[in-house]
Amino acid sequence: DTRAWTLPNLSHKRENGPPTPSADRHETSRLKVKVIGFEEHYKIPAIHEANKNSPGELIYDVWKKAGRFETDAQGGWPAGIYDLGEGRIAAMDEAGIDVQILSHTYPGPEILEPSIAVDLTRQANDAVSAAISKHPERFLGFATLPMRDPAAAASELERVVRDHRFVGALINGHVNGRFLDDKFFWPVFECAEALNVPIYLHPTLPPQPVIDAYYSGFDPYVSTNMSAAGLGWHLDTGIHCIRLILGGVFDRFPNLQIIVGHHFEALGWMAWRTDYSFIGDASGGLKRTVKEYLRENFYGGILAGDFRNQESGDVDSSWSLSYNAFRAMVGVLGIDRILFTTDWPYANMKAARQFLDHMPINLGDKEKIAHLNAERLLRL
Repeated sequence: DTRAWTLPNLSHKRENGPPTPSADRHETSRLKVKVIGFEEHYKIPAIHEANKNSPGELIYDVWKKAGRFETDAQGGWPAGIYDLGEGRIAAMDEAGIDVQILSHTYPGPEILEPSIAVDLTRQANDAVSAAISKHPERFLGFATLPMRDPAAAASELERVVRDHRFVGALINGHVNGRFLDDKFFWPVFECAEALNVPIYLHPTLPPQPVIDAYYSGFDPYVSTNMSAAGLGWHLDTGIHCIRLILGGVFDRFPNLQIIVGHHFEALGWMAWRTDYSFIGDASGGLKRTVKEYLRENFYGGILAGDFRNQESGDVDSSWSLSYNAFRAMVGVLGIDRILFTTDWPYANMKAARQFLDHMPINLGDKEKIAHLNAERLLRL
């Protein structure tokens, strides 16, 4: 059902201000619903080492020096990024998360030379497979792929889906400035559609010329945040999605499903204008409208917004801005295409679960976000 969702009547909450005041947030008990998280990151040391001079790791170096997150005893940053076992499960239990779909963080192997990326992706996927085998009720897996070798990437996706019961793949954005609407990458889309598994399109840094033009000129910490989690990641991913549509990806692969997190990145706000703009000849010959592609080929993920080093609710006690972003996303996609994410270990997992519990929507819609939509999409 791709119909737009009718927004809830919030008048019973308060006449003015955000829908969920802080006092209510702390008093409301945790809902008894199963919760499946879609953006739940890990890293393997070998990929970290291979990427140590990449723009993404250099960004993280700035954050480390600023003390944004803690490092754990294993040298993992943020703490827990290397953990695919008991420590992660304990954090899930404390927050009220039943299942994590494990995905390799940014930067991943997508940008690496195929000569080393093919082996590293297999190592990463095998580590996830081992974790799933040990904890089959708690973990699922998204494949990481050597995108600079699309044939090898498609082969690896088929291997882990068929042999290790992975439920899709996560790709960290463009590949060294080459966006995925480039037909060079389409063997991966063809494989995903044939296997009937989704691809999670995760942010990466914008191309360097964009960073230089739009995000430079401030204190390094400010510019870093602006080009990444503060703005650049999300605008870049939204534009990337529109490129996939305009590039004909979904006309060629009409059943392909793309997941986009962080409240659908920028698309909750951009979609209306984009739909008006690319009509008829202006679309380049598309078979459907932009709105139809978004509602038939995309899923969006909610996120509270609190980072790992921020106490739950301290920045915005009612998560009012996050809720507004959710309303924009659900107005585009409909409630049946909304999923749950925590962005662990970069974000506060407890806050993610509390945000879900306290959203002023009915229980049936919360259950769709928490697990029902995931179970349908992934055929669980």
